[in-house]
Amino acid sequence: MSPQLCLYIVVSCWSLGFIITLIPVLLIQTLWFCGPNTIDHFFCDLGPLLELSCSDVSIVKYEVLSLSGLLTIMPFLFIVVTYVYIFITIMKITCITGRQKTFSTCSSHLTVVCAYYGALFAIYVVPRTGQSLNVNKMVSLMYSMVTPLFNPIIYGLRNQEIKAAIRNYLRICRRT
Repeated sequence: MSPQLCLYIVVSCWSLGFIITLIPVLLIQTLWFCGPNTIDHFFCDLGPLLELSCSDVSIVKYEVLSLSGLLTIMPFLFIVVTYVYIFITIMKITCITGRQKTFSTCSSHLTVVCAYYGALFAIYVVPRTGQSLNVNKMVSLMYSMVTPLFNPIIYGLRNQEIKAAIRNYLRICRRT
């Protein structure tokens, strides 16, 4: 990959991310907020913010639902298709230990991806009718805090040096 292509991809991603998030911000700017100004959530999430509005939020909800559906489903489908090809390639490996090692590496990543996208689907793609606020808080906690913590744990425990350090630490703890 050339530096120019890399720069083009980075600038495109940043620009698209800015433009796509600017659309809901501009729509929310037109809403009236006349009640309490305290959001009952861990962070300023869109759903609890829209609940505070006194005006009609249906346009904002439809726009966010369509954008979030597109921006969540498309990357997830790309990852699923990629993993289908990876699994087909893994099945072609003749050595059983090589196949197990490769599958183990891919399955840990796939676990993190499924946890992350599952939480995103539950919050932003599936309509909220009937969901309690506490359930939304827990699912938001899942994709914002728990999923990022999976990566160091999963990939760290795969590292032999880290495993040895943990074993040494546990050995020292047992002695004291």
